[in-house]
Amino acid sequence: MELADKTALITGGTAGIGLACARLFAREGATVAITGRDAARGVAAAAGIGDAVRFLRADLADVESVRALVRHAGAVDILVNNAASFPSALTLDQQLDSFETTFDTNVRGAYFLAAGLVPGMLDRGHGSIVNVTTMVASKGVPGAGAYSASKAALESLTRTWAAEFGPSGIRVNSVAPGPTRTEGVEAEWGETNEQLGRSMPLGRTASPDEIAQAVLFLASPRATFITGSVLHADGGGSAI
Repeated sequence: MELADKTALITGGTAGIGLACARLFAREGATVAITGRDAARGVAAAAGIGDAVRFLRADLADVESVRALVRHAGAVDILVNNAASFPSALTLDQQLDSFETTFDTNVRGAYFLAAGLVPGMLDRGHGSIVNVTTMVASKGVPGAGAYSASKAALESLTRTWAAEFGPSGIRVNSVAPGPTRTEGVEAEWGETNEQLGRSMPLGRTASPDEIAQAVLFLASPRATFITGSVLHADGGGSAI
């Protein structure tokens, strides 16, 4: 029970990596809140895990929704910034509205959610933030321009926040997954995701549970001297 007596907020927690994190965190003793845009889906996801999990409806692309989430979340010991927009488009085909939604969700939403929750962590003298980024934040992949740039920004914020909040006992790290088999990714990227997985040294895509284990490690007491780091859970993709 590595997270006993801890409260965690996991954005984008109704499916994929976020849902896997919620299951794992609850199993390790945390009280968990998950967010998503679809209320029915969110309530069902929380109920499927157990009484330790509640659902808070939020759209990270909407600043007012982020502010409301800060108010309703209460005291949070662990923040997992997982909610993301991940469109696939070559630069010459990229639509403006999709580009803006990607940065509003992946960067602005995560930024102001952290800014709203960190004061409570500062008051308590402890806290952990884990930003879920991507292998392509540091690797060129055609069609991933807006997504990769937004996640590179989030990795930059990881380092900045580690420097700003570290003296008060708050750790900030990132997990950079490689190609992972989730419903959302398969719907957007299709067979391209599987092809990318086969090109990794381990020769496959990840399961959401494998990424959740990396998030748990960075959030847990096992990582008390780790901050400002990026853990590449990418099947060896960063090695080639």
